[in-house]
Amino acid sequence: MSSLPVYIGIGSNLGDRKANVERAIELVKLIKGVEIERVSSVYETEPVGGPPQGKFLNGVLKIKAGINPFKLLGELRRIEKHLGRKRGIKNGPRVIDLDILLFGRKNINTKSLKIPHPRMHKREFVLRGLRELAL
Repeated sequence: MSSLPVYIGIGSNLGDRKANVERAIELVKLIKGVEIERVSSVYETEPVGGPPQGKFLNGVLKIKAGINPFKLLGELRRIEKHLGRKRGIKNGPRVIDLDILLFGRKNINTKSLKIPHPRMHKREFVLRGLRELAL
């Protein structure tokens, strides 16, 4: 599989948010078939949806992926679990959140994976990171 440009949203609003984001980036670097090209600035944002919770640190990664989107999703979920993410409350607080925003020009719409990310155009924190990496 040839390498495709992929954008991943990253966020944290529990614990040491900065360390969580930095550790997640380091673990993404270790995924076989993935190369990080650029990392946006990391910025503090208000939570969108869900219960009352603390502010997030958010950013966007631009990577080259030589693996398929479902394999990448599995690797990102493994990183989230390793860093202590527990899924439960929809849009609830989380130690780390890794979302595939774009995967080349692919359009995928399954129960487990939707690309492009269906809500990215409504999330200023995502658009901000994408704009920064597009320059």
